[in-house]
Amino acid sequence: MPSNIHALLTGTVAIAIALLAVVDIVPESVAQMIPLMVVPFVISRRNACAVRAC
Repeated sequence: MPSNIHALLTGTVAIAIALLAVVDIVPESVAQMIPLMVVPFVISRRNACAVRAC
């Protein structure tokens, strides 16, 4: 999956969970931890295109 699509999907999911927290479907504490849960996935994709073009 290209990097820009991956970034858009990650952002969309984070915004969706934040909106669900606003209307009290998802607890606020869960919505606050979403950025921390995404970090390992972002780091793992970071070196996929280190030297060559993707």
